[in-house]
Amino acid sequence: MNGNMLAPMFPDDVAWEQAEETSDKWLLQFLKRDVKAPIADFVLKHKRGNATEFSILKKGSYNICLRMKYQSFSAVIRFSQPGAVFFPEEKVANEVAVMRFLADQTSMPVPFILHSGTKKESPLELGPFIMMDYITHETKMYDALIIPGCPTEERGILDPNIDEDRLEMLYGQLSGILLQLSMPSLPRIGSLKQIDDFTWEVSHRPLSMNMNELVRLGDLPRRKLPDTAFTTTSSYLEALADLNMEHLVHQRNDAVETADDCRRKFVARQLFRQLARDKKLTDPSLEKGPFKIWCDDLRPANILLNEHMQIAGVVDWEFTYAAPADFSYAPPWWLLIERPELWPEGIDDWTDTFDNRLKTFLKAMKDREDTAIQQALLKEHDRLSGRMQKSWDSGDFWITYAALHSFAFDIIYWKVIDPRFFGSTERPEEAWKERLHLLDEKEKDKMEELVARKMKEKEVRILAWDPDEYTAAFYQQLKTQMAERSEEGREDTGEAENGGK
Repeated sequence: MNGNMLAPMFPDDVAWEQAEETSDKWLLQFLKRDVKAPIADFVLKHKRGNATEFSILKKGSYNICLRMKYQSFSAVIRFSQPGAVFFPEEKVANEVAVMRFLADQTSMPVPFILHSGTKKESPLELGPFIMMDYITHETKMYDALIIPGCPTEERGILDPNIDEDRLEMLYGQLSGILLQLSMPSLPRIGSLKQIDDFTWEVSHRPLSMNMNELVRLGDLPRRKLPDTAFTTTSSYLEALADLNMEHLVHQRNDAVETADDCRRKFVARQLFRQLARDKKLTDPSLEKGPFKIWCDDLRPANILLNEHMQIAGVVDWEFTYAAPADFSYAPPWWLLIERPELWPEGIDDWTDTFDNRLKTFLKAMKDREDTAIQQALLKEHDRLSGRMQKSWDSGDFWITYAALHSFAFDIIYWKVIDPRFFGSTERPEEAWKERLHLLDEKEKDKMEELVARKMKEKEVRILAWDPDEYTAAFYQQLKTQMAERSEEGREDTGEAENGGK
C-alpha cells in the first residue's frame, strides 16, 4: 500500500497470529469425546429431559456453542474462547445481567438463561459459560439481506438488487429492535449488574468490543482501559479519544508505515482528543443522560428469523452496556452489512449507498413509530427516526463510528471529521501538515519522540500483547507442548543418526 493513501490502521499481525493460534488450538479439544461427555452430563444436570443428540452448534468470533437436543426443544451451552476474549469472566457476567434486563424490560425475544457461571464452576473448568434455551429459527437476517449465493467465507454486502418491499419489511423489524433498546433510560455509562429479580444498576465500567480488540490486536495494556462507570457523555468520549492515542503509542507492529504516516496518525488523534476535551464532539443536551442500552455486536447476523421471515430471536449480547444516547441516535452502520472502511468501492461510494438505503430504513422506522404511538407504547418525543436523520446529516454519525472503531479511526477522521471542524483541503492525505500549527511545542516534541520509537520498532517484530490469565495459561501450555515435541524430534533424529553409524 502507498504510504500516502488514507487507509484503516492494520492490527498487529504478530498478535493476531498468536491470538488465532491460541483460539484454534483451544477449540480442538471439543472434538474429543472425553471433553464432550462431561459437558453433556453438566447440561443434563441443569436441563433434564429425554436427550437425543449433543453436538457442536457453531464456533463464533468469541465463543463456541454446543447444543443438546431433546425431543421437543434444545439447550445451548456457550464458552468464551481464550485468545479471542481477553476479559472472559467480566464479559459473561455483563452479558448475563443485560440479557435478564432485556427480558424484563422489553418484549424482545432474547434467549432464556438456564444457568451461567465462572471458569471454576464450568465443566472441566473450560471457561466462563452461559447455558440457555435454543431459539428455533429458519435463517438469519444477514442471509435474508446479502447477495444470494455469497460463499460463507466471503464478506457479505447488502444485495443491491433486493426487492424494495422486502427490504422495507426486514428494515422495519430491525428498527423495531432499535426502538425497544432505546426505551429504557439509565443514570450512568457502564455495564449493568443485577441486584435482585427486578433491580439493575450501572455499577462498573463499560466493556466494549473495541476495548477487547485493542488489547487483543492492538497491544494495548489492559491497565490502560477505563476502570469506572461514567456520569457524562463528554468524559466518556474523552476516555475513548485517549484510548485511540494509547493504541497508536502501544501497538508494536504494523501500526505505521513511514515516519510521516506516524505523524499523520498522531495529529489526527491529538486533534480528536482536543475536540473531545473542548466538548465539541457531543450534544450538550445529552451530556448527563439519560443513557441508553447499546450493543456493539448488534447486527443482522445475530438476528434470527422464522419461516415467515419474522424475528424469532436476537442473540449474542456480549459487549452491551449503558452508553451515551448519541450512540443510539446514530443510524446503524450495518444497514449495508459491510463496514465503511472495508467497502470494496471505497468510503465515498459507501456513503452514497448508505444515504440511499437510510431513506428506506427511516421510512420503515417512522411506520413502526406511528403504530407504537397509536398503541401508547411510544411517546412522540421518543422517536428515533428524526434523531438518526439529524445524526447522519450533521456528521455526528461519523464521530460515534470513529470513537467506537479504533482501527478505522484514521480514514474516518481525515475523510469526514477533520474537514468538518478544520476546513476542507485538496489532499486529505497531506492535511496533517496544515494542522501542525494546532499542536503546541510539547505535543510536537511528543510526536517526534513517538516517530523515532516507531521507526526503531520496525527493525524487529516481537509479540507485545497483554493477555488475560486464561489466554496466557493456554498459550504457555501450547509453548510447552511445542518445546516437548521439538525435543522428541531431536531425540528421534539423534537415534536415527546413531543407528546409521
